[in-house]
Amino acid sequence: MPAKGKYMLNEQETKNEALYRKFSCISQYQPLVLLLGLSMLSCVILLTLFFALELSAAEHCAFVSVVSGSLCVFLAVFVLVCTEMLSQRWRRLLGLIVWATHLTMGYTFIFSGPIILPWDQVPFFLFIIFTVYTMLPFQLWYAVVLSVISSLSHIMVLTLRLTVYNTKIPPFLANQLLSNAVVFLCGSVVGAFHKVLMEKTLRQTFQDTLRCLSMRVKLEIEKRQQENLLQSVLPVYISMKMKLAIMERLQDCKDKEEQQRLVKDNNFHSLYVKRHENVSILYADIVGFTRLASDCSPKELVLMLNELFGKFDQIAKENECMRIKILGDCYYCVSGLPVSLPKHAKNCVKMGLDMCEAIKQVREATGVDINMRVGVHSGNVLCGVIGLRKWQFDVWSHDVTLANHMESGGLAGRVHITEATLKHLNKAYEVEEGDGHLRDPYLKELNVHTYLVIDPRSKDPSLSGNSAPKPRVNDGLKMRASVRMTRYLESWGAVKPFAHLQNREGFITDTIVNGKPRSKDIPMRSVPGSKINESFDESLEEPFTLPTPPFSSYKNKSQKSKFDEELHNEMTTTIDELSSKQWSKSEERGSLAMWFPKKDLEKQYRALDLPMFKHYVGCATFIFLCIFFIQMFVSNDRQMLGTSFGVLVCVLLLTLAICFAGHLQRLFPEKLSRCRLLPAVSEAVVKQPCVRLPLATITAAAIIILAVFNLCFVHDATPLTEYLGDGPNLRHTNDSDEQKLQEALFYLPYSVYCCILSLIACGVFLRVSFELKVLFLTLASTAYYIIIFSTKKELFMFYGNILCSLTLNDQRNCSSGEDDSSLKWIGLVKHPQVMSCIYITLFLVTMLIISQQNEYCFRQDFLLKYKNRTEQDEIETRENLNRLLLENVLPAHVAALFVGENKKNEDLYYKSYDCVCVMFASVPDFKEFYTECDINKEGLECLRLLNEIIADFDELLSKPKFSGVEKIKTIGSTYMAAAGLSGTPVQESSQDRERQQAQIGIMVEFAIALIGKLDGINRHSFNSFRLRVGINHGPVIAGVIGARKPQYDIWGNTVNVASRMETTGELGKIQVTEETFDVLHKLGYSCECRGLINVKGKGELKTFFVCTDMSKQQGMGLS
Repeated sequence: MPAKGKYMLNEQETKNEALYRKFSCISQYQPLVLLLGLSMLSCVILLTLFFALELSAAEHCAFVSVVSGSLCVFLAVFVLVCTEMLSQRWRRLLGLIVWATHLTMGYTFIFSGPIILPWDQVPFFLFIIFTVYTMLPFQLWYAVVLSVISSLSHIMVLTLRLTVYNTKIPPFLANQLLSNAVVFLCGSVVGAFHKVLMEKTLRQTFQDTLRCLSMRVKLEIEKRQQENLLQSVLPVYISMKMKLAIMERLQDCKDKEEQQRLVKDNNFHSLYVKRHENVSILYADIVGFTRLASDCSPKELVLMLNELFGKFDQIAKENECMRIKILGDCYYCVSGLPVSLPKHAKNCVKMGLDMCEAIKQVREATGVDINMRVGVHSGNVLCGVIGLRKWQFDVWSHDVTLANHMESGGLAGRVHITEATLKHLNKAYEVEEGDGHLRDPYLKELNVHTYLVIDPRSKDPSLSGNSAPKPRVNDGLKMRASVRMTRYLESWGAVKPFAHLQNREGFITDTIVNGKPRSKDIPMRSVPGSKINESFDESLEEPFTLPTPPFSSYKNKSQKSKFDEELHNEMTTTIDELSSKQWSKSEERGSLAMWFPKKDLEKQYRALDLPMFKHYVGCATFIFLCIFFIQMFVSNDRQMLGTSFGVLVCVLLLTLAICFAGHLQRLFPEKLSRCRLLPAVSEAVVKQPCVRLPLATITAAAIIILAVFNLCFVHDATPLTEYLGDGPNLRHTNDSDEQKLQEALFYLPYSVYCCILSLIACGVFLRVSFELKVLFLTLASTAYYIIIFSTKKELFMFYGNILCSLTLNDQRNCSSGEDDSSLKWIGLVKHPQVMSCIYITLFLVTMLIISQQNEYCFRQDFLLKYKNRTEQDEIETRENLNRLLLENVLPAHVAALFVGENKKNEDLYYKSYDCVCVMFASVPDFKEFYTECDINKEGLECLRLLNEIIADFDELLSKPKFSGVEKIKTIGSTYMAAAGLSGTPVQESSQDRERQQAQIGIMVEFAIALIGKLDGINRHSFNSFRLRVGINHGPVIAGVIGARKPQYDIWGNTVNVASRMETTGELGKIQVTEETFDVLHKLGYSCECRGLINVKGKGELKTFFVCTDMSKQQGMGLS
């Protein structure tokens, strides 16, 4: 198993890594397209400048042809990338083509001119190196290899060309080559720094995307579970209204604890009841089941009930009936809800006959004496949900009461119907006189004429198709009746309660149980003319559930692997969408500045912590040092440079010290232990933008000042004035003079390279404000343009003329007074002034593009994190809602078994308790109060009052004092609750017995509180309702039964006696058994002996009334 688990884990990691590579490739798409656009634009500008300045194409044919060819290559690659003709695995090849084309252009620029210099095309090769890391689709190691090839090839080629293949070695060649190496090293390190951080951000974005999708998938599962959960208890049209009402209240409340309280208390007393006309109500009772149940073990009882009622649910579905509720061994349902059906009476009668047939076959197969008594009546009902806790769909009306009495006044094995139902049958069935008035006083009082339906199968045995096995009496007699029943019923294969919660897609297909077709051991005989409407299917209860996939595709896969598979599919779809929507505008981002339209979102983004800021300053300091070394190699006044460097480096070191303050204290704990301010300073840099931005500004300013140092602050003018004529023109010079001039001015291009490095330095502050970086780049570039074209224009032109004169024997062409003569001769990319302008512009645009891309990535990452948090909050709300909804169906300790990480829905839930206190509290006066007339909207307003009564009773359950009381159900106007169900089953210790006895006291207190609540309602509604309460304690069996509408219930003699205590009690009093009285007496309650009363099925029992006034004063055992 471990090996298999490890294999599965590795397989999942491999899938995720493959997804990441795909995600990474897509993220590199846009930078590649932008680089191709920039390269094409550069080629077009170079060609435009070339012809605009009337340079000779014949003299510079290599330049023109290579730039034109490169333009075509870039265009072709651009088309291939944009049209996605080539798959993502070809992106690396396309990247190599772009790199090779750039390299070809660089060497063409070097060798196409009349002169080759040590500083030739260093910025262009720096551009190649930098874009390999930042804009081309290469992994880090690949980028390192290509950058090393680019830089080393440039240095080696120039070294060979200027030493071995040149008769005259240029002055300060070593210094210039070292400067080139420093420039390339700086470009590589900064490029690698950018690559590493962006890779980290990209992987984080991928993880956030994965997490976000995981949340989304989980949220979908939670939504489905929630819908299935509600629909397993309530019809769709009611459950959706209730859920929307709760969700609306939750949305208005932002505090999580308040949300949970609102869901739990839910005290808005909304009435979810609707009137339906022309429906048929069926009541069915299993005759002889009470006697059978007394011989059952807990498992046998729950299994038996689940199998029987599971079968009845199946019959109900086949006959277009909706099960309303299970009361012990009583089952009732309605046809014609929620959609009106013309065949509602036929449906109920057919269902009643099928139920009798099913029980008949059980009786014949097992020899157990049980039967089915069914009553059906047609009329109108009010249906819906009342109360705040333990929602159960129910129906109310006089017609419902009549249907109940039709069942109790019926005969075993027969379907007992009223005249109203007979009229709706349209002679579909033969009937005979029912004589219900002889068996039930209520029917006699209302003078109801009843009939018994004759099952067509009893007259024509050929219709039965009975394939049930004959009972093996000899074998059967050796076993208890309950064992025979259980073994036989197991063959039906009823679906377990909440089994649908395991399947994410919805309810498990009815025809499949445990991976195999449902057993057909008990076939239902068809009745002529009673065709089942297949299209009805599950529309009554769950029309919104998603279609269930083939069971075979899931049955051998774990829940985890199914989730991973769904998540993988979602991620793949998302990545595919990303690749097709590279340029689409996000609804959360603005267009140009990329600001979020929501001000609150933008404020959060700006205030983000930036733990990497210290590394940005560190990288910028590295660029500062590189610029200093370059200046040292080429400067004429190193002393002044050293002084300036000393001042600026102190500023930078102070900035670094501020950023790394916390690290410094950890590095020197003994010396800096007393400096408590250091960690606070370090934290302020990470958390406060108002601290970071000035530090970034100071760092950038120091680098920019050092970059222009040689241009602005160091200039030895004495040797140059001798050779200057009018403007930038040269006087007549010899070879030695030109050599001196070249030695004096070769620092100019390197000063420009330092300026370019300072532009790169402005971009290393990756996550710092995009606007600030644009400001830095714009100001620095503007300053450089002013220096090159204004303050130092003559110097650059003069150096251009010197280079021109070095290439010619005759100096007249370069000193004739024409400014563009040297440009025309040495070319665009070799002339110091034009070359400086071109490359500063190229790097300005490049850094703006990279900064924009970085900002896009960081904002995307932030958005994903924000969505994660939002969806996480929503998931938590949904989970809380699901849990509380389930707890509204089941007790909390039982609900935990059905929903959560470790679901145990494979088995039936059943527990045996040796001491549970059961209470029935009814409002008998409500039956008289309930009337159906136009004034009270056919009984709806009466139910509204009952809803208020039950809701007020439910509110008492929220009090800590009554936390051990569990509402079981409401039956009409009767409230059933129990105490002692949350403890460990079958407890024996003396301490546990004391706790159990205390629960009985709590239940009495709860009953007294109910009486108090009802008195309050009477005062407000001007009524005189009184509560009749019966309490008993003893052993019970608890369990969850019913697959389509799971229901928690308790069974046992204790429950039956508690019910009899209520029905035989008196208004305004709490009646208890003698055993319960003994416990209450020990707890200090005062009770009044009522004497012996006759209890149906139990004979004469001695009972007591609890003195409610005394108990309020003497409830000593509860504290």
